[in-house]
Amino acid sequence: MLAAEGAAERVAEIESELLLASKLTTLREQAGFTPARTYQALGSVPTTGAGIERPHNVTIDVLEQYVRVLGGFLEVNVVKDKRRVRLLGAGEGSRAKSA
Repeated sequence: MLAAEGAAERVAEIESELLLASKLTTLREQAGFTPARTYQALGSVPTTGAGIERPHNVTIDVLEQYVRVLGGFLEVNVVKDKRRVRLLGAGEGSRAKSA
């Protein structure tokens, strides 16, 4: 099955999506939020929140809102050749400028 062209890449994508979904769900649960409370805090309908925890092309803005509702802040870094550049997340509730 994995011999099909692109199959290994798709499996890696799915694994990455599942890992992100698992981490988001864990963060929500650790913050003491139910899915319904999270949707309410986001001002969205359940399908949006459910989509965040089952991510596929989730935008940074939506992810940042979700994490903020749970009491955290989002950091986005690029790592290349042992160099790390923070793109987002200079501190709580603020967007970073390129480093």
